[in-house]
Amino acid sequence: MRFFFRRREREEPADPRTPWPRQEAATDPEAAAAAFWRQWFELLPQVNAALGDREPQRVEHELCRAVALVHPDLHFSLERGQRAVYALVVSGQEDPGLRPYTDAWKAAAPAEDAIWEYHDSVPPVPDPTEVTVNLGAHRIPLAEVRVVAQVDPAESVVDVAVHHPLLGELEQAARQAMTFLPLDATLGERLAAERLRRVETAEAEPTGTISLLELRDLVRKLAGGEPVGDPD
Repeated sequence: MRFFFRRREREEPADPRTPWPRQEAATDPEAAAAAFWRQWFELLPQVNAALGDREPQRVEHELCRAVALVHPDLHFSLERGQRAVYALVVSGQEDPGLRPYTDAWKAAAPAEDAIWEYHDSVPPVPDPTEVTVNLGAHRIPLAEVRVVAQVDPAESVVDVAVHHPLLGELEQAARQAMTFLPLDATLGERLAAERLRRVETAEAEPTGTISLLELRDLVRKLAGGEPVGDPD
């Protein structure tokens, strides 16, 4: 379960009337990745200390600058690892134009150890039904999310409608976030991008819904080439 998340953000300029200049992307993804990893190893003692103190904000600025060395449009998160204590995730949010940069970043990554693992897209959580999302005054257990899944076997994709009893009480931006977040948590960013075609929000619970874990099983079978049909 993710316990802190930071997207790459720019500092506010000293003069608010002056727009922050866009950083140019590196032309050589491999060189950019190498620059990141040099910076990462310099920052690692500070990062480990900040996480040990549960104060990740202490290193947020430095990590933002390091990730921007790879490409200014990348996002990153620090998470609890599945095989190690922590995980560093650098994601292009499945933008094809950013894939060369995340590929180069992952190829240059050090071997995983007991402390760190590395991902070039947001991985699924082990069990999304154990996750509760806090949005303002709302606590939203993902165990209560229900999904309608319609399989297109010819295209090997799935159309989904996502329902939670509290969706109708959320503002538009939060409602949209809570439509996609359970899917990414269940499938991981890459599998969701590859296999989900249309995604809709269902404020009223439709008939024929399945759980997130049932959706994971269906989509993984589809991705593995197993025959699947619409769930009963």
